[in-house]
Amino acid sequence: MVKANSSKKKVKSVSSTISSPPRPGSSANTVNNALRSIKFKYHAGKYSASNRTIRSDVNAGPSLPDTQRPVRLEDFVEMNGWDPQYIQSFLENDTLPPQTDPELPKLSRANKVLHEWKKEAEKYLSSMITLEGRGSDANTCPGCKSTGEGVVYRCLTCDGGGLWCSKCVLATHRYHPLHRIQVWTGDHFTKCSLKMLGLRIQLGHSPGDQCPLPITPYNDDFFILDVDQIHSVGLDFCGCGRTGKTQVAQLLERRLYPATITSPKTAATFRLLEVLELLQYESKISTFEFFQSVSRLTCNTGLEDTKDRYPSLLRMIHQWRYLKLLKRSGRGHDPTRPASHTKPGECAVLCPACPQPAINLPEGWENEPEETQYIHGLNLALDCNMRLKRKNVSNTMADPSLNQGCAYFVDDAPFREFLKKHVNEVEPKSTCSRHDAVNLADSRPGHGYAASGVGTVECARHNSKRPNAVCDTQKGEKYCNMDYITVLSLYLVFLKFFLISYDIACQWYIHLMERITEIDKSCVLLRDDTTVRFVVPKFHLPAHISACRDRFAFMITPGAGLGDGEAPERGWSETNALGPSTREMGPGSRSDTLDAHFGDYNWRKVTAIGTSLLKKMKTATSDVAEHVIAHQELEATLQKSDIDSWIVAVRTWEKDPTQPNPYELRVKTPTQAAVRRQLAEEETQALADGTDFTAFDEISPSELISYGIDIEIEQRALKGATRQVWDHSQDRQLTRIQLRSNALTRKLDAWYQRLQLHIPGVAHLRKKHESPNTVPPHEIPLWLPSQIGKQLPCNIRLATIEYRLREAQAHEALGTLRRNLQMRASLYDVKDRWLRGQGANTRALNAIASVQGRIDAAVADYRRAREALLSLATVLGYEKIDETLLVLKNEDIRSMSTPDDGKGETRRTISWIWRQGDANEAGSDSYIADTVRVEWAKSRARAQRHLEEIKIVKEEMNRTIRFFEWKEKQWNGRATAGLGGDAPETVEGLRAYAMRQASIARTFVVSLREKWNGVDSMVEAAAKEARLRQNHYQYLKRKAGSIPELTQIVRNQAAQPFFSVGWELEFSRFRETQGILCLDSFEIGEEELEKMIGLPPYTVQAIQHPDFEKNWDQICAALNGLSVRRAIADQQAQLEKYRRQPLSQFVVDTRLRHEQLTREWKKTQLASLSDEPAALLACVKVIWIARELVYITEDLAALAEGNDKYMFQLCERTHYLERRI
Repeated sequence: MVKANSSKKKVKSVSSTISSPPRPGSSANTVNNALRSIKFKYHAGKYSASNRTIRSDVNAGPSLPDTQRPVRLEDFVEMNGWDPQYIQSFLENDTLPPQTDPELPKLSRANKVLHEWKKEAEKYLSSMITLEGRGSDANTCPGCKSTGEGVVYRCLTCDGGGLWCSKCVLATHRYHPLHRIQVWTGDHFTKCSLKMLGLRIQLGHSPGDQCPLPITPYNDDFFILDVDQIHSVGLDFCGCGRTGKTQVAQLLERRLYPATITSPKTAATFRLLEVLELLQYESKISTFEFFQSVSRLTCNTGLEDTKDRYPSLLRMIHQWRYLKLLKRSGRGHDPTRPASHTKPGECAVLCPACPQPAINLPEGWENEPEETQYIHGLNLALDCNMRLKRKNVSNTMADPSLNQGCAYFVDDAPFREFLKKHVNEVEPKSTCSRHDAVNLADSRPGHGYAASGVGTVECARHNSKRPNAVCDTQKGEKYCNMDYITVLSLYLVFLKFFLISYDIACQWYIHLMERITEIDKSCVLLRDDTTVRFVVPKFHLPAHISACRDRFAFMITPGAGLGDGEAPERGWSETNALGPSTREMGPGSRSDTLDAHFGDYNWRKVTAIGTSLLKKMKTATSDVAEHVIAHQELEATLQKSDIDSWIVAVRTWEKDPTQPNPYELRVKTPTQAAVRRQLAEEETQALADGTDFTAFDEISPSELISYGIDIEIEQRALKGATRQVWDHSQDRQLTRIQLRSNALTRKLDAWYQRLQLHIPGVAHLRKKHESPNTVPPHEIPLWLPSQIGKQLPCNIRLATIEYRLREAQAHEALGTLRRNLQMRASLYDVKDRWLRGQGANTRALNAIASVQGRIDAAVADYRRAREALLSLATVLGYEKIDETLLVLKNEDIRSMSTPDDGKGETRRTISWIWRQGDANEAGSDSYIADTVRVEWAKSRARAQRHLEEIKIVKEEMNRTIRFFEWKEKQWNGRATAGLGGDAPETVEGLRAYAMRQASIARTFVVSLREKWNGVDSMVEAAAKEARLRQNHYQYLKRKAGSIPELTQIVRNQAAQPFFSVGWELEFSRFRETQGILCLDSFEIGEEELEKMIGLPPYTVQAIQHPDFEKNWDQICAALNGLSVRRAIADQQAQLEKYRRQPLSQFVVDTRLRHEQLTREWKKTQLASLSDEPAALLACVKVIWIARELVYITEDLAALAEGNDKYMFQLCERTHYLERRI
């Protein structure tokens, strides 16, 4: 695009055409659109435009107003910055220049605003540069109105601007000593401090008062850190004895936090510490980065010697977070115990939805039946994060922890004593997959590191860190570390049901109870009445072997609901950004910093608990009917005796997981090796019995077919290797492929010689399909019975043998596919979680590529085997092949953890390949029956988990309400308990803070009850839908849309008289099922259908339209017409109510309503239409306003007749209106 230059050039008279806006409903591509011709004429130094309407099939640019107006060439140039010659090129061709740059992409709303702003950028820039000077009122002080050279000071923090004299600037900033001041030097502004002007901050006295004996800090160089600058201030402590407070207390009284407790010379404002704390929580900014930002705000040139107060700020923010931790947990309201006596985990933010004994559990929860005890159970999730390492710097003496186990990290001293007992302990190797968390548990994190990461125990359902549930790991995920924090996290949690999720739970739970006994014999997990279930998180489960997947899955575990166990992973995404800064910290600073971030993470979960639980309830209630009814329909196809025995087996396993697992396939699919051995044994038996009639002794039929299938596999392997060859392949690679090709060619020659002995007609087929071009050996057809089909007569025995081998090949390929998909999932998991750096990732990608090659080969084997089975079934006369061998689509080739259509683990349907058995050597005819049993068990589990989720979430909501009620009561008690010994102002502060916290808890209660107001009806509707199958199908129709059913209801109503009994019955049945019909985005529910009671004749005409089902306008017309009768009845009822009013009041109400609707009618700009009711009602877009106007007219007419004849006249007129329609 050529942009404008400074030259201008006159242009001759030209013309162009532009299109008028399309009419509503017309297409943009309609031929012969009406276009407006714009004639540009140059006259008196400007262009004028005249227009006329023409017919054209060209769709040009946007339209101009019909009125004649002047148009200047410069308008286009200035608007787009284009060269006038570019504009002229359009005008010479009788076309209008484009009003927007055609090279620009389509702009979103945000981009459009940015482009519009860019046109005004110079104005913004000009205003900003103007502020560098003194402005228009440069010589008058706003305070004393003095003028002259002394008016040279301005404040960058105050509003209003202007220049002040030194006296006024000091007077106005007596109470604002931390504002930023600049002084005019004669040609520019430079920085100036209030201290230089003589302002002193007096502590220990009321603002504005001076102490007679002030104490000035040494060298008078006190610094205050604020959010916008490091201020050098003149500060004096009180030395006259008016206040007995220390210098630290005097600073704190003015919201200044001292850096030291003796002779402080640096302080930070509370405002700065609050901003820094929240910034660290939200953006994970380090204290150093924040201090550097404030330093640059103080001086961004580097020319000034800014005092380095970073160590002081680091110390202050550490102390600040600890004090806020004590304050929020109520430690300041406990007069009996100092902060040093804080109990372990006492300052942690508790999860309000988790069961907390003596806090939010209902009375009698201990008596809950064992089958439903899970609703009062605790779900825990364990995991380690190896990115939160710590270098071996500092020690606990130089950098002690302030928290000392009062929040989330365990107390370091007892933890170190515990580790000394397990220093030489070696973890057993994994008996499942090659879990790095197990096999690398004894590996060190690297040279110079004191901690390899952190381990945690979290609330699995609400993603909250548990109190005293975080510790350092020294080597890897050693069992002793995880055992320790598990026991401490359950201190005084005496519940009866625990669901523990861990990505290596299948290994960790072995001998767990023995290890816990060594730590704490009173642990609740060791009690006889405690039920503990172990599960593996859903994302990690596919990396486990089949036996683990069938035992530790959330879906098959009673009491698990719709949980997934991945809570720690979500939390790590928040804290991973802290790794680069915390690894450089000492032990105390690091643990306290992580404690603070964990606390803020928990608090954000608390504030979002209402939305989170409501979302879970909506998810469970919307899907429960689908799974319950699907299970019912599956059971309807099965034998009752089988179901009864399966139920007993499932319940037995749920109570005792050591019993046979009903979710495991006990009958295994056959392999090719097993089938080949079976065929060999059959041939041996036939030889012994003298029934073997094979014509040739060189090779038996089973050997022939097996040999052909092996060659086919070699052909596919060679074909894959050939695809890797390209123009620049090395000679070594080309030689290997050529040698493999030569070997395959020799095998093919031997194969055809043997095949012709059993199928002589193959020679004819080979000649018939012979190609004139050279065919590579991997493309030559083998002419097995499956490839011959019905082209030649073939020995049925050969076809039968190949069918059996192909069936085994298909099952074996599925087994290989499953194993490699599992291996690929494990490799991706290891790569994403543990590997960093180009070298490690390259090696991981090479390993994944190798596994992917095996996956592709297994897919090719299965598809070829299934294709052969379909061909052989035709030859052998089989109606169908094995029902478990389905079509393998690309979307089916996914790991067990990969959902379809974006569904979650419990709601999704896994790929059918995972619903088949593992490929092992045994084979049995009962394999399909065993598959049905497992599918029935999983179907039952899905329905049970959804039902459990509803109960669990409902109880979680109740617990949350009770928790905040307890919190409110607790803070109300703290507002009055034991506050008499403190100073009056301290007592008032304690009481005010306690009352504020109690008010916050009460607000939570009110807000949650309002948010969850409709939950009971939601649960009731879901239960009703699950009980009645027809309700569920109405729900499915609502989701899919149902125009045919809607039109059928309208047609049925058309045949019914007004208020007919038949319609009432039909509508009652529809209302009982709570049906909702969905038409595009328009939902027709009970309220809309009630308006359909009644039928004007013109609606019948709409229904009889040939495109009624397809034409939305016709359907709208029918619905509007059907609503008229109902509206008439409503109007009669309304006027009956008005009839009881005094006549004067009725007249006022009616006239006001008439005036309002008349105004709305005029807005429609349809007043020129006929006043006939039929014409008005036929206008669909204004049907509601028109209908109301008709009724108002009838109201006024009836009113004129007098009150006695009111109802009679109204009914007569409504019947007349009905006939006119």
